[in-house]
Amino acid sequence: MTFNQGLFLGYLALIVIVSLIAIIAYLSDKKKAIKGVERTKEKTLLFYAVFFGALGSLFGRIIAHHKTDKIYFSIVIIYSLILQAAVFTLLGYLALGL
Repeated sequence: MTFNQGLFLGYLALIVIVSLIAIIAYLSDKKKAIKGVERTKEKTLLFYAVFFGALGSLFGRIIAHHKTDKIYFSIVIIYSLILQAAVFTLLGYLALGL
């Protein structure tokens, strides 16, 4: 395995792990909102989107139908998703010659 392939696989693993955490965070916050108990901070949910979990944030938001009326969530998630997809594509090209 070359360095570029390891970097690509590491980035992919990071995206998968943080995305799963983001989905769980959105589902958990939605349940907390329904119960009326202390909620997850919006900064935390946005943090997951910016730092490798944009795909999970998008899916978590859709599945839980949570924070869908907040335009800044849409902006942060979409731009983060575009950036993460671009990095993923570049690393894939370097690692696999795609």
